[in-house]
Amino acid sequence: MIDAMSRSGHTFHIPVMGTGYTIDTPLRVAKYGISSVISLVDDVLIEQMREFHCRRMGEEFEPIERGEEDVRARRITAWLNFIDRHVQRQVEELRRSPFEPGSEITRYFELLPDCSQRQAYEEMLATAPGEQRDWMQAQLRKAVVAGSIDANIMSKSDWNTSGIGGYEDPMVTDAAEALRGFAKSTVDGSMVFSAGMNPRLYGYVGHFDDFFPDKEGWLRKKVTLKVSDYRSAVIQGKFLAKRGIWVSEFRIESGLNCGGHAFGTKGILLGPILEEFKKSREDLQKQLHALHKKACARLGKTPTENPPEMRLTVQGGIGTAAENQFLMERYGVDGTGWATPFLLVPEVSNVDDEHLEKLSQATADDVYLSNSSPFGLPFWNLRNSASENARRQRIADGRPGHDCKKGYCKLFNTEFTKFAICVGSRQYQAKKLAELDAADMSDELRAVLREEVLAKSCICHDLAGGATRKNNIDPNAVPAVCCGPGIADFSKIATLEEMVDHIYGRKQLPMTPGREHMFARELRIYMESLREELKRFELGLSIRPPEYFDEYLDNLSDAIDYYRELAAEFQQEDVRKRLAEELEELKAEVARTSPGRIPVLPDPVEQSVEG
Repeated sequence: MIDAMSRSGHTFHIPVMGTGYTIDTPLRVAKYGISSVISLVDDVLIEQMREFHCRRMGEEFEPIERGEEDVRARRITAWLNFIDRHVQRQVEELRRSPFEPGSEITRYFELLPDCSQRQAYEEMLATAPGEQRDWMQAQLRKAVVAGSIDANIMSKSDWNTSGIGGYEDPMVTDAAEALRGFAKSTVDGSMVFSAGMNPRLYGYVGHFDDFFPDKEGWLRKKVTLKVSDYRSAVIQGKFLAKRGIWVSEFRIESGLNCGGHAFGTKGILLGPILEEFKKSREDLQKQLHALHKKACARLGKTPTENPPEMRLTVQGGIGTAAENQFLMERYGVDGTGWATPFLLVPEVSNVDDEHLEKLSQATADDVYLSNSSPFGLPFWNLRNSASENARRQRIADGRPGHDCKKGYCKLFNTEFTKFAICVGSRQYQAKKLAELDAADMSDELRAVLREEVLAKSCICHDLAGGATRKNNIDPNAVPAVCCGPGIADFSKIATLEEMVDHIYGRKQLPMTPGREHMFARELRIYMESLREELKRFELGLSIRPPEYFDEYLDNLSDAIDYYRELAAEFQQEDVRKRLAEELEELKAEVARTSPGRIPVLPDPVEQSVEG
């Protein structure tokens, strides 16, 4: 069996963006065979969006009220069922539309890349009207398939919700309730787990039969793991396989050159990571299948004789068709993820007009890897978003922090209270700032710590703001925007056709002159991140041992060696030359970070590239 995205012919997907930016994206693109990912964090927003779309489509809306049994899971199930039902309806309507300019079925096939379905469509167009052409059109209608409706859970966002709704299942936690909501829905999509392994949550997957293969080996619901290195894929994949759960896709994401929360490695970069996956992919699939087969037999499930499909996809910072094509050809990945650029496609994502304009004009200085997230993870942020402006205004007014309206980030902090509160809340920040002011420390250290406290934003509420403001659910919302640094490369507010044509190389959207290659940008971001960590180390704020920085720098140096050799494989001369120059500059930065420790590479990069 192959999944919906492969069958449709498309080789890219739209990853999750915040809690609201892709909350209803399947309703917009799935009928064209494009797969996308919904966040399951914010069930309040989910319920608001279900009501909005029910009203818009003339459907009766029956609210699932706070305080009802298993409210969070039921809201998620209801929303996914709604989307699934309407995507199926859209596809049926599309199949019935005529093959004529501007029709839905024509749009479906003209969005496709050069694949067997697109070729069959072109052959139909070249055939004279008559029985043969009618037959060909009938076959094309049968070939239409929806993109996958996937959902994302941050596995570490898993605070206990006992006492809310009175549900007595032992898995009454934020993430487990989201998983249960997905598992009980009608969608045949994939559950995308991100933010690392959660053994308790992963163990809970086995409670739902849809995640096990049926007699034909079909998985109605699949598991996708978002990983930032090969070791993580092995550990998580084996953990699940031993419980009879197959990983249908490893979604490899750049640790830092991405959007939203960033999960950096110890300086191990995307190219070397993809190289390791390429070399070890077959072995990994065999190892996992052996464990999976044994576990299914033990559990009384249907084991598969042959390894099920195990896709590899990559995302994070891809900006051009050339980069997209190189990743697929050089590393043999099955698909790529394009997130941030789709923030500039109004028919795909939920961005209000104000922020659409800000994003189209954003420069590299407008996007930064911030300390905004209450989770304590680096978070890509738009500097002039309404959320950031409101945060700075509250500080100027002497009332830092926010009112905790949803509580999805109130994870573990009980520093000042019996029950956990969000570190971005006004309650926490008032207490923490008072403590810092009274502490015996240097003014420099106090300033750094105060800035870290004040940096925290209300992302669990404000990341929904794009959707609630755009759809007039909350006109006064102050959206936070979690775009990646690649937003600075794009300036045109685009149509779906324009962005898809850009991805597949049929046309190119306007790009920032002198744009860095995605590999070089990732390396530069890691250097900047290392520099910040070294500053914290000097102030005594970093828990990293000195050996950590040595390993980090060694990995960066190894990556530069790898890229110097890889550069020769780039077909475009201008790309080879520019990447060579960028690597030469970054090589010098690595040497300056640790003077005398990292040797200067002997041969000029240009010689390696030209050779």
